[in-house]
Amino acid sequence: MKFINYINIKYKFIGLSEKDLKTGSVSLSHNFYRHKLKFSIDKVDIMVIQAVGLLDDLDKELNNYEMRLREWYGWHFPEAGKIISDNVTYAKLVQAIGMKTNVKNTDLSEILTEEDQQKIKEAAEISMGSEISKEDELNIKELCGQIIFLSEYRASLSEYLRNRMMTIAPNLTIMVGELVAARLISHAGSLVSLAKMPGSTIQIFGAEKALFRALKTKHETPKYGLIYHASLVGQANAKLKGKISRSLASKCALCVRVDALGENTNGEIGNKCKKILESRIASLESGNTGKINKISKISKYDGSENKKKGEYNTGEEMFLSKKKKREKDDEKEKKKKKNESDDDDEDEDEESEIKKKNKKKKEDDESEKKSSKKKKKKESESESD
Repeated sequence: MKFINYINIKYKFIGLSEKDLKTGSVSLSHNFYRHKLKFSIDKVDIMVIQAVGLLDDLDKELNNYEMRLREWYGWHFPEAGKIISDNVTYAKLVQAIGMKTNVKNTDLSEILTEEDQQKIKEAAEISMGSEISKEDELNIKELCGQIIFLSEYRASLSEYLRNRMMTIAPNLTIMVGELVAARLISHAGSLVSLAKMPGSTIQIFGAEKALFRALKTKHETPKYGLIYHASLVGQANAKLKGKISRSLASKCALCVRVDALGENTNGEIGNKCKKILESRIASLESGNTGKINKISKISKYDGSENKKKGEYNTGEEMFLSKKKKREKDDEKEKKKKKNESDDDDEDEDEESEIKKKNKKKKEDDESEKKSSKKKKKKESESESD
């Protein structure tokens, strides 16, 4: 406050009023911060956020209008809806014809091909639709006019969005397309806030409900959100979409940071990242996962070449000495195991021999006992006689 009062007192001596002082200070602060932040009108991302939101609203409205037109005019001429699938051409056809009785007298060469014209004329003659009044025809034609106008406006708005995105975030637009890039920016709130986010967050953008539901129920978390609509993810196989969306999200995070904070506006980094991703997709689809192959066995060291040259290769010698040490250690372990096994075998042999001797002794004792008994019996019998 003291500083502001000092400025007011100083400028009163010069002859400026308080109103002029306020306007001057506001313009000065604006210019100062514009220079400090390197403000550019082309880098305003709020225009993109509003444009992509309007595009989504237009798509919803157009779908509702087109569905209503098909249901409404289908009561009068139901066969036309089956012949023509495109909604805008269907609206132009209804606006040109009106009632189905006017098909013969109207020229449809600018709207339809010759085959479709012939089909429409044939269907109008044998149509099973009910009749409508002139007032109904006028209201249907007004609805057709609204659909045609909104579709043309949508095309111009999408062109505006494409040009705007190429100035604001050219690298991100090259990676995922203008619609997905604009939706990512609008979901984050601004380009700078999107640049602050990691690739893992960008990967799940738009699938927050599914993520928290999966965490709550302890199921698998989603692998992609808004980034699923990118052409690189869409053209990949179903099994590889998770891997590609992860790598695409990491590259998008890099591109956004360059767009938001860098001065490179020609899209070089976006093109490089896209080529890297395309090569990765090709390698994954072919079956090469990118893992490093195991090191092939190195042949035994032969220092004949170095001896001829009179050089000494310390690196190879060190490597081979380590290898020799390992081989020696392995041999020692093998010898220890063999010795232990031999000792065990010797112990077992000694035990078996002792057991055999004991058995023989027992058998001899038993045989001696039996023989002594027999002798006693014989003696007793002889005495009795």
